[in-house]
Amino acid sequence: MKRRSALGLALASAASLAGLSRVALAQNLKLIGSGASFPFPLYATWFKAFSKANDGLLVDYQAKGSGAGIQDFINRTVDFAASDAGMTDDEIAKVDGGAVLLPMTAGEIVLAYSLPGVSGLKLPREVYPEIFMGKVATWDDPRIVAANPDLTLPNTKITVVRRSDSSGTTFVFTKHLSTISADFKAMIGEGTNVQWPQVSNIVAAPKNDGVTAMIKQTPGSIGYIEYGYAKLTKAESASLQNAAGAYVAPGGEGGPAALAAAQFPSDEDLRVWVSDPQAPEAYPIATFTWMLFYRKQDPAKAEALRKLVEFGLTEGQKMSEAMGYIPLPPAVIEKVRAASAAIQ
Repeated sequence: MKRRSALGLALASAASLAGLSRVALAQNLKLIGSGASFPFPLYATWFKAFSKANDGLLVDYQAKGSGAGIQDFINRTVDFAASDAGMTDDEIAKVDGGAVLLPMTAGEIVLAYSLPGVSGLKLPREVYPEIFMGKVATWDDPRIVAANPDLTLPNTKITVVRRSDSSGTTFVFTKHLSTISADFKAMIGEGTNVQWPQVSNIVAAPKNDGVTAMIKQTPGSIGYIEYGYAKLTKAESASLQNAAGAYVAPGGEGGPAALAAAQFPSDEDLRVWVSDPQAPEAYPIATFTWMLFYRKQDPAKAEALRKLVEFGLTEGQKMSEAMGYIPLPPAVIEKVRAASAAIQ
């Protein structure tokens, strides 16, 4: 009897250890993600904090640009992706197992510039689309001078820095410019990778950090980047004239005011853009940015990803404003939380 009891205990112990091993294996997960550079500084902070708070869960995210992230997601070479352009219906249809798109944070696209001695620049609504069409040659253009009577603007050539990669930031920026300028819409249009004019004063750099670096090292330059990059590098950013005629600087209440008008199509479809906000206090170019998840995948990864979403909606939102991003409104957080249940 004793021998039988000892054998039973040994078998029970072995089964218990096997069970613990399976639990440990389920908890020892590495989640691979790729995509948008727009939210990368914030996401990198989130993922590091999430991994630290959850033993056995590691998140590895590569900022390749929204277009590359979407392609990785379609190819199922990642566990999740991120995009400032969301995904089109056609792209979603290509995802084996289905897709869940969740807006996880928001931010402003700013026009950062490099003009030594010039701070507080204002750019009129009809002028900044023309700058990116290559039609405004120098910084002392009469319309820029008229909008900045207190500044001394040099006769310096304007160098435009645009994205070289497929970019959600480009998508949001060109969508805005196409909305406010019929000429820009006809000449360039909107998209993640548009055909910019082939002129000598328009140069290209990859990702938000690449554009930021190019602006910082090129006197007379201007380019479009997410506000957090400008804040981090102390790059000057222009105040932009909005639909109401007011000049609004980034980094204040203008971004939240712009996004307050957003209406999601449904509780399941959380894709929306506000391409030309009408509120008098709104900053003109603000956007949500999305994480992309599979509806069907490994159950352990699905559970970890739902946990990651909840971290982003709670602890993550507390980090947003200090890093130059716009915290999600409570009503949006609840919509995202409900929609995240579809990650299975």
